[in-house]
Amino acid sequence: MTKRLQHLLQWLFMRVEALFNAAFGDKLNPLYHLGAITFFQFWIVVVSGLYLYAFFETSVAGAYASVDALTHGQWYAGGIMRSVHRYASDGMVLTMLIHMLRHYAFDRLHGFRWFSWVTGVMLIWLVYVSGINGYMLPWDKTAQFVVTAGFEWLDWLPMFGGALIRNFIYQASVNDRLFSLLSFIHLGAPLLVLLLMWIHVQRVPKASTNPPRPIIAALLLSMLALALLKPALSQGGAANFGMDIGTLEFDWFYLAIFPLPYLWPLGRVWALVSGATALLALLPWLPPKFRRGAHQEFHITVHPDSCNIPVRAGETILEAGLRAGLALPFECRNGGCGACCCAILNGSVNHGTYQPGALSAADRALGQTLMCCAVPLSDIEIEYAADHAAAAVRVQRYNGRIERMERLSDDVMRLILSLPSGETIAFAASQYINILLDNGQRRAFSFANLPHQNDNIELHVRLVPSGLFTTHVFTQMQVGDSLQFEGPLGAFTLHESTRPIIFVAGATGFAPIKSIVEDAFQRGIRRPMLLYWGVRRRKDLYMLKLADQWQRGHPNYKFIPVLSEAGPEDRWPGRTGLVHEAIVRDFPDLTGYQVYVCGSVKMVETAFPAFLARGLTEEFCFSDAFLPAVDPRKLIP
Repeated sequence: MTKRLQHLLQWLFMRVEALFNAAFGDKLNPLYHLGAITFFQFWIVVVSGLYLYAFFETSVAGAYASVDALTHGQWYAGGIMRSVHRYASDGMVLTMLIHMLRHYAFDRLHGFRWFSWVTGVMLIWLVYVSGINGYMLPWDKTAQFVVTAGFEWLDWLPMFGGALIRNFIYQASVNDRLFSLLSFIHLGAPLLVLLLMWIHVQRVPKASTNPPRPIIAALLLSMLALALLKPALSQGGAANFGMDIGTLEFDWFYLAIFPLPYLWPLGRVWALVSGATALLALLPWLPPKFRRGAHQEFHITVHPDSCNIPVRAGETILEAGLRAGLALPFECRNGGCGACCCAILNGSVNHGTYQPGALSAADRALGQTLMCCAVPLSDIEIEYAADHAAAAVRVQRYNGRIERMERLSDDVMRLILSLPSGETIAFAASQYINILLDNGQRRAFSFANLPHQNDNIELHVRLVPSGLFTTHVFTQMQVGDSLQFEGPLGAFTLHESTRPIIFVAGATGFAPIKSIVEDAFQRGIRRPMLLYWGVRRRKDLYMLKLADQWQRGHPNYKFIPVLSEAGPEDRWPGRTGLVHEAIVRDFPDLTGYQVYVCGSVKMVETAFPAFLARGLTEEFCFSDAFLPAVDPRKLIP
């Protein structure tokens, strides 16, 4: 039943949104900016309310007269402000309810979204409290009705036991102190609304709180027109608890429930309100559950960013990317504009519900989807058209500190860089950074640590004879020294697939492979993985125990070290020769494999042709060749 209701609401929303798109365009469709419109209307309420409060007299005798003077004595300012205040308040209720109904219709309340949903339920009731309290302040016949009905309703609760309504039995019972309390509530409640609105959007990455300027202009003009055509006026004169109220014009946005205490027993009214509130608050944990596959957590490899990001259960590609800090393109966030279109290179997704004009059947058949609607059903790999300026911004400069230095072998040093307190660097396994030298030169080193351990950076630095930076590392660098670097850079990352993986590392090419392999373990990837690590001598296997230890905890992983210049002192019982030749002997047919090669340019240039000759296609062969730095002085003839 619930699922049918959601499908019906989806059908209605999609058709109304299509009409609005045709009328206003997808960028100005108000249904795509409900949250931002609510925020803007709140600020209208605040500004107009502050103006009204400046002329308002907080007393039983003066309240009605001051509001009447505002409304009629300065209709061109106070009167318009009062009407705008009223209509913006009503507008907030309307947009909040539609916003909540849309999220329910599209099932955006389960899993991690429970926080936004529950705070939204709390926010609606807080807005109702603030608005209903606002109807008490003009102290007209409407205020008399709201006060009487409201306090009778509250008096049903055992904690009050009828004490509240006694303040309103006679006109003389109402004093200025009670009226000051009502005014204080009307000032304090909006502050709580603002706080809760801020909390509400904290789980929404890059939530917009400002609608487009044309929508702002349209809202202001509409409210001004309503204020002039149907101004908000006090009804029936000043409140008088010694006389009957008579007939009132009713505000169904805020006061829809107020007739019920006169039609039903108060206990039944309380049961209805509390039961409905509890049901709304508990909806994230009630059926229907997630769609197939949406209860699992997956990872997304994103190109051209060359990063791997986690995606929570039920989270869309866009939400996961924005949460990870990626500058993904988007506009409406509701499947109406097509700005967030991307290509699915590997894996499967639930495409969600979207406007047909935003993603055609032909585009979908070509593997495209909308990031704002698509929910991964497996680990996926996507590619989108990046804004080059935005991509450049993502490569940032950082100030690091040498936290630890560990000599792993005669010519390999492990550096641990820390970032300033609170800073992290988002990177994909096996990307690299550029160390910035004082003379303007750069030296590239790959991340050797896991992406989620991004408050520190692990680098493996190999001593290069006469190398400017590496010599400094081995002879002068000390713990506590500062380093400037930029990153993350590089596209040598694990590509999603079901194929078995062969990793080929040469010397310190083990560093990025270590990052990829440990990340794969951490992510629970079950694909067969073989690591061939080729070095000259046994001492060059500077992390032999770690690479071998991985085999004991991960049955899908196998390690084969290869020495090219093994000497008698090595007492080496294992494989010898060039590392790529060992792979060719083990795999005469590489069809169906993915191969990742990381090492010197010579090693990569030698290995690739041999692998391609054994059936490996270029599409599944990835490399990261280490280029030696050249001293510019040596280029001078």
